[in-house]
Amino acid sequence: MTISKTRRGRTASTVSLVAALALTAAACGDDGSGAGTEGSGKGEITFWDNNGGPRTAIWTEIIKDFEKQHPDIKVKYVPIPIADVQSKYDTAIAGGGLPDVGGVGTAYLANMVSQEALEPVNKRLKGSALEGKLVDSMVESVRAAAGRGDDIYSVPTSANNGVLWYRTDLFEQAGLKAPDTWANFYTAAEKLTDARNNKFGYTIRGGAGSIAQALDAIYGQSGITEFWDGDRTTLNDPKNVAALEKYAGLFKRTTPAADVNNDFTKMVAQWDTGTIGMLSHNLGSYQDHAKALGDDKFAGIPAPIGDSGTRVQVSNPVDGLGLFRSSDNKTAAWKFIEFAASHESNSKWNEAAGAIPANTEAAKDPWINETESTALAAKALTDGSTKVVDLPYYLPDWNNISKADNEPEFQKLLLGKITAKQFLDKMAEELNAANKEWKELGNG
Repeated sequence: MTISKTRRGRTASTVSLVAALALTAAACGDDGSGAGTEGSGKGEITFWDNNGGPRTAIWTEIIKDFEKQHPDIKVKYVPIPIADVQSKYDTAIAGGGLPDVGGVGTAYLANMVSQEALEPVNKRLKGSALEGKLVDSMVESVRAAAGRGDDIYSVPTSANNGVLWYRTDLFEQAGLKAPDTWANFYTAAEKLTDARNNKFGYTIRGGAGSIAQALDAIYGQSGITEFWDGDRTTLNDPKNVAALEKYAGLFKRTTPAADVNNDFTKMVAQWDTGTIGMLSHNLGSYQDHAKALGDDKFAGIPAPIGDSGTRVQVSNPVDGLGLFRSSDNKTAAWKFIEFAASHESNSKWNEAAGAIPANTEAAKDPWINETESTALAAKALTDGSTKVVDLPYYLPDWNNISKADNEPEFQKLLLGKITAKQFLDKMAEELNAANKEWKELGNG
């Protein structure tokens, strides 16, 4: 039997993990699967910030507020760089030393749930101050990402959202409509391109992170709203193939040739030079654009609307707070989660981060409307007007398939070495196999 590269890699890592778990359990009994206790509800708890550095200042402020309200609880704050957080959690699960509470994103939530590191919070949410106060789509994304039926393993706190940034001054000069539909998007990409003078209508992401952006574009155009049709993915549906052909066809025709290698950092920097009409990124780059271009020269809207008249986008990772199974003070840890996800704290955190609040009351606060791009993104996620295609973050192979295994293939597609159908068929075959294996292990 031939074993795929992805499966071989995961099998080896699983064996190593099991061995490590066995050794540490025998040595000290302090791995991540320990049952822990409710504790006294007082004393010290440890909190790991999954984006330590950029978010340290706002978390320090929230922790200070919490300790003022709960003087019998002290929070030990540990900043973890975002690039290291998944490996840091994996190491602690295998060797002990997990926190009581930690920031957990849906992109790696299933990995932690499969190792029994987190405790489901359904029962704690029911009857708590947060019941009915969390955005439904974010709760659903967290639930789906865990892959454990109705169990919820993280309290959502925020979401980013894809944004189509466009140069309002260039659109006005060319007499173009805003790219609020895919038809307007493609028209603008053509009309704003003057390659001889190094002017282009769009910049496409060809380097790291390219797959997520491409999926947004193809589902947005096709109007397909489900990632699975039974046990098989809709990824290589003929409508998606046609959408990808059109999208990838922009490369080098209405985009710079350098785009084939560009990750988001290079792509954003390139757009901020002021010679490109449109950029697909997210709310996080707003400050970069404002600094480079000025507030009056650009705007941002959610994904364009398709021919069906409905906006469709793929799910963005949702950030949240997880309660660790091994905690010996779950009562105090839950108090901190409730406080951090409450109206005031959640609003304060998301305003500082430039993200969309998970608390429904925070999502209505005045600061949301201070920038049009944030207001539109929040509206798209919270008013039910956008159909969200939930990506299978719960699959153990998802990160490998959507990144390492197929980002080089996407570059081949842009360079004309493979077709859109070949690209999507390959990725779909890998996803179908991963989904089948996941279900055979008793999931789903």
